[in-house]
Formats: sequence, structure tokens, C-alpha cells
Amino acid sequence: MKDFIAPECRPLLARHGLDRFSALWALELDAVDAPNTGRGGWSSVSRLELRDEHGKMHAFYLKRQIDHLSRSLLHPLGEATFAREFRNIQRYRKLDIPALQAAYFGQRKIAGKVCALLLTHALDDYRPLDTWMQDWHALSRAQRNALIDAAADLVGRLHDAGQLHNCLYPKHIFVRLPNADSSTPAACLIDLEKTRRTLRDRRSGLRDLDTLNRHSGTLSRSDRLRFLLRYCGVDQADPFSRRLAHAIEARRSRKARHR
Repeated sequence: MKDFIAPECRPLLARHGLDRFSALWALELDAVDAPNTGRGGWSSVSRLELRDEHGKMHAFYLKRQIDHLSRSLLHPLGEATFAREFRNIQRYRKLDIPALQAAYFGQRKIAGKVCALLLTHALDDYRPLDTWMQDWHALSRAQRNALIDAAADLVGRLHDAGQLHNCLYPKHIFVRLPNADSSTPAACLIDLEKTRRTLRDRRSGLRDLDTLNRHSGTLSRSDRLRFLLRYCGVDQADPFSRRLAHAIEARRSRKARHR
């Protein structure tokens, strides 16, 4: 896979001498959290801020990894997880599913190890849904409804496009409430590494709905009902939404029994 540079980011990266893999790889930056040493390799994330020729600051997240591999039928010996995530980012973009955007991707074999980096635009105007939930009771009903509706619309759009996020925790849904720049809420997805294709049928999204439901403990029954109805595109419960609700509850109960 060739290196990718988003056309709109090339001048900014070139201005700072960062339009090459070697330059981005050599950057000394503080990690935003502890490195991930799973999968027998190493992976880390750092924040990068660059000023353009007009003085405007642009924020990114630089993710770098060494021998952090995932294996599949197509890649039995493993491939860099960032390579897989980058492909999914590009696929989401083609399908017009709101998600994080790539500025740069590249990988190299260095001293016999697979090294990959992925530079993505920071979502500074957004907050993860789980952090919104921490302040849930301090929000107005209108704000809660806006967050629920934005998340439900996004997940519905994802499944209608035949994609399963496959790890849909609240922290993976970023939401922005209306602000000075936009009169409507917006939501997008992150961490697309485990995404896989599925049928263009909302019944195929049950795994995502179950994961999101089980990890949204802050939400009330009425909040969950609003999400489900919005996801199903109905104003009140109908046969399909009832079947879906029963299926979600059945999965939750089954997992609870096997803990």
C-alpha cells in the first residue's frame, strides 16, 4: 500500500517538513495515554499541532505502531492494524458515513518489523458520547434528545450502508451539539479497525446495538426507547422495533448469565 497524504493537508505538512514517513516517524511527542502493547507489538498515540501560513492552528493525532498486527484469512501472517483502519476510514468516506478523517498513512519494514503510522484530524469540536453521559443529569432535556437523535441517526446510517462497527462503545461515537458554526448536532465514528461488511439491513446491526445498549448505563428507559425509535425511523413502536428491542434484551440477558 502506497503512502497516502490527503491533498488538503499536503501543503501544511510540507511547510513543517512532515510530508514524509521518516519525518513523522521520528517526531518526539508525548503520548496521550499509555502505549498499547497487545498483539505482541507496540502502539502509541500523540497529539500534533501545526500552524499554517495564515497563523491558524490545525490539530491532529499521530498514531504509530511496531508489529501491532491483526490476522485474517486475507492476511494470515498479519497486517498492521492501522492499515486495516485506514482502509475502513477510506471506505466510510466513500459511503458518506461520518467518521474520523485521515491526513497521512504509511508503513515500512524497519529492522524486520512492520512499522505503520496514521495521522488523523482531531475532533476538537466533538465529545465522546461516554463523556456526555458523565454530565447527563446536568444537561437539558433538549440537549439529551439532540445527543440521542444524532447518535441514532449515525448508527442507522452505518447499518444502512452495510457496515458493522463491531466494537460500538459510547466512547467511539463523537457528538457535537449545535454551536456558533452549526445549528444542528452532528456525530461521527472513530476506531474503525474492527469494522466489517454486513447486509444492508438493520437487523444485521444487532451486535452494535447490543454493545452500545450494555455500555450506556446512564440512559433511562425513555432515553433508550427514544434511541430505538429514532434508529428504526418510527414515531411509536411497531412490530419491527418491538422485535429488535426483544432481540437486544435477549442478548443482554444471555451475556449477563455467562459472566
